[in-house]
Amino acid sequence: MWKDQIDKLLETRAQHAMGGGEKRIARQHESGRLTAKERIDLLLDPDSFTEIDSCMSAQPGASVGGASRSVPGDGVLTGFGLIEGRRVCVAAEDFTVVGGTLGAAHAAKIARLQDLALKMKVPVIFLNDSGGARIEEGIHALSGYGEIFQRHVQASGIIPQICAILGPCSGGACYSPALCDFTFVVKGISKMFITGPAVVESVLGRRPTFEELGGAEMHSSVSGCAHAMFEDEKTCLLGIRTLLSYLPSNCSELPPLAVEDHPIKRRLGAPVSLEEIVPDDARKPYDMNQVIRELMDVGEPVYEILKHFAPNVITGFSRLDGRVIGVVANQPTAFGGVLDCDASDKMARFIRFCDCFGIPLLTLVDVPAFLPGTDQERKGIIRHGAKVLYAYSQAVVPKITVIVRKAFGGAYIAMNSRSLGADLVYAWPIAQIAVMGAEGAVQILYGREIKNAEDPAAMLAEKQAEYERDFLNPTIAMERGYVDEVILPSETRECLIRSFGFLCESQTTPAQDGQLRRHGNIPL
Repeated sequence: MWKDQIDKLLETRAQHAMGGGEKRIARQHESGRLTAKERIDLLLDPDSFTEIDSCMSAQPGASVGGASRSVPGDGVLTGFGLIEGRRVCVAAEDFTVVGGTLGAAHAAKIARLQDLALKMKVPVIFLNDSGGARIEEGIHALSGYGEIFQRHVQASGIIPQICAILGPCSGGACYSPALCDFTFVVKGISKMFITGPAVVESVLGRRPTFEELGGAEMHSSVSGCAHAMFEDEKTCLLGIRTLLSYLPSNCSELPPLAVEDHPIKRRLGAPVSLEEIVPDDARKPYDMNQVIRELMDVGEPVYEILKHFAPNVITGFSRLDGRVIGVVANQPTAFGGVLDCDASDKMARFIRFCDCFGIPLLTLVDVPAFLPGTDQERKGIIRHGAKVLYAYSQAVVPKITVIVRKAFGGAYIAMNSRSLGADLVYAWPIAQIAVMGAEGAVQILYGREIKNAEDPAAMLAEKQAEYERDFLNPTIAMERGYVDEVILPSETRECLIRSFGFLCESQTTPAQDGQLRRHGNIPL
C-alpha cells in the first residue's frame, strides 16, 4: 500500500515538474522566454522556494486543451520563498502547460496564494505568461478572474503587489496587473491588450502589430500601464528584487533602513556644485536627476517609476542617510517640467502608494504651470490635477518640499505647498514663487503703459525687475510663513537629513493607529 501510493505521488510530481514537456519547453526557449520555474529561480534566493498546490488540477471530466483530462498544477506554479531573506509569495504562469490559460483550478491556486500572502502580510509577486481565459471552461474561468480581482482590492494598501508581464496577457487577464501596485514589462516579449489584433483589424481596416497594440514600449511611454521596462527577463526579475529593497513587507512596518554610514556633508567637496547644475535663468533647462543624485546617498540614484511616461515629472525611490524616500520632482528638460493630465496621474498614484506604506515624501519644485491649452482642458486637466491635490492633502507621511527655482500659479499649490499640508518647505535663494512669471505678469499689469512708453523695451525690463524684487523673492514667502527657511544649495542635503530624521522619529503605522490600512491604492 505504501509503495503504491508513494509511486503514484512521485509519478504525479514528475509529470508536474516536466511542465508541458520537453518540446514545449524548447519552444518556450526558442521564443526567447524562460519557463515558470526558471523565472522563480532567478527571482528568489537560492533554494528558498516552497511550492504549494503543486498537483492541483482541473476537476475530473473538465476539458483541458481540447481533451477531457487533468494537468497537475493546471498551468501555474504557486508558493513562497525569500528575497534577500524576506518572505514573499509568488505565482508564475506556465505557458508550456495549455498555454498558461486560466481555468477554475488555475484561478483557485492564485486566489489561495493571495489569501496566504494577505494573512502572512508579505508581498505577492505575479509572473504573467498566459493565453488568457481557458475557453473550454467558459464561465468558470471568467468567475476565476473575478475572484482574483477581488483579492487584489482586499490586499491593496496592505501588502505590496507586483506583476511582471513575461509573455501574452490579454482580455480580462489585463486587469490583474492593472490592480497591482507595479507592473513590469520586457521589450520584445511583453504583450498586454484587451482585444486581439483580429478584432482591432475589423475597426482599423488593418491588422496592428503586437507591439503597436500592447507591447512593452507602448505601455511604458504611451498608456502608462507599465511602471518599468527592461531589456530581458533576467534584468526584469532583478528589478523586482531591487524594488522590494525599498518597500516594507506590509503597511504595518516602516520601510527598511540601510545600516551603512552616510556622511551628512559628503557633498561639500563634490566636483560639480548644485549651483552649477541649476541655472539662475528660469528659462534654461537642466536635468533634475543630477540634483537628486547630489542630494541622495552615494550610489543611490532614484529608482524611477514610470520613467518613460509623462517624463515632465520624476517619481521614484531613493535613500537619504539610509532612509527610504519617495521623490517627486519636476523635470525641466521635458516640457519645462509643466504639469499635464498624465503627469498628474503619475504623481497622484505614486504619492498615494508612498502614503499607504509609510514612505516619506520629498518634493523638488521647478514648475512653470499646469499645461495650458484646449487639448488639456478637453482631456480634463482640472479633474486630473485635482488628483494631485487630493493625494498630497490626504497623505500623512512626513512631507518636505524644496523649491529649487520657480513655483508658479496653481502648479505651485499642487507641488506639496504649505497650504496642502507640507510639514516643512524650504527654498533656494533663486526661488521664484508667484501667480506667474515676471514677463507675463507685467504684460497684464502694465501692458498698455508699456505699449505707450517712449522706450517699451526699457520699461518692460524695468517693470520686470520691480516685479521680481517685490513679488518673486523667496524671502517674501518666508516672511509670510509659506516657506520655513531659505537655504543654500550646499546646505540642502544636511537640512533634509535632519528634517526627515526629526519628522520620522514619531512616524506611526496604521496598525499603531488601530487601522487595517490607511487606504487602498486605487489605479488612477
